[in-house]
Amino acid sequence: MIATRDAYGQTLAELGEENAAVVVLDADLSGSTKTSVFAKKFPERFFNMGIAEANMVGTAAGLAAAGKIPFLSTFAIFAAGRGWEQIRQSLAYPKANVKVVATHGGITVGEDGGSHQSVEDIAIMRAIPNMTVIVPADGPETAKAIRAAAAYKGPVYVRLGRNKVPTVTVEDAPFEIGKGTQLADGNDLTFVTTGLMTAQALAAAKLLATEGISARVVHLATIKPLDGEILLKAARETGAIVTAEEHSVVGGLGGAVAEYLSENCPVPLRRIGINDRFGLSGKAEELIKYFGLMPADLAEAGREIVAKKRG
Repeated sequence: MIATRDAYGQTLAELGEENAAVVVLDADLSGSTKTSVFAKKFPERFFNMGIAEANMVGTAAGLAAAGKIPFLSTFAIFAAGRGWEQIRQSLAYPKANVKVVATHGGITVGEDGGSHQSVEDIAIMRAIPNMTVIVPADGPETAKAIRAAAAYKGPVYVRLGRNKVPTVTVEDAPFEIGKGTQLADGNDLTFVTTGLMTAQALAAAKLLATEGISARVVHLATIKPLDGEILLKAARETGAIVTAEEHSVVGGLGGAVAEYLSENCPVPLRRIGINDRFGLSGKAEELIKYFGLMPADLAEAGREIVAKKRG
């Protein structure tokens, strides 16, 4: 069990040792985003920009223009909210080589409540041209995703979480931006997931297996660009899709998958996520249950979609 933000902090420090061009900016939240690990090792390359997210993005764009590889971090609600215009104008429009790594995404922020639970950020970032959007499932994949983002030339948005999550990906498997991963085989339906919901889907697949329902699990760490090849294969071979994300069902992973398959291979599809509403204050585990993101909820959606497929 490791939080994706912890894996980020450690990987960022490693990158700092390997590449002197890596610089880090934070909006007075380095203890929470874990950029503090980098700051302690490389104080001369760390910039606390204060609670001024728009200015932080603009400064990062300037550093990128000077040949640096800036990583900027804050909570997802502030990155996608306060920094949106600057991300669009100063990063995405000119294809600036800046990496926006936002932590505390989704409802598992917990007691901070709906005002701080970003359930719209994937949709917001996915809509911006030239922006790459990544949502890792666990700590090891986060480490690989951060390294891939550093090597990629252009703006990247990486969404991370607050709480510890189980490791579900294969640690020595390669990570490629724009490529999904099949983590479980199945023939009756496919769970298409991202972030912490991948672990939930794997648990749901085991529940369904006891009932004779064979569920495939496809994890998409990259929301944009979307891996159409793995989606087409899943749709053609299983004939039913359930998407699952810790994000609004409007415009996130579910929306992206629905858009792609409706044009290329229409099959029965169900989107599991936050149903077009704000979050609530509560413990992360309680909120996951309240919003219907438990393995049992995914399993029920799986039963329904298989029934619909079979007519």
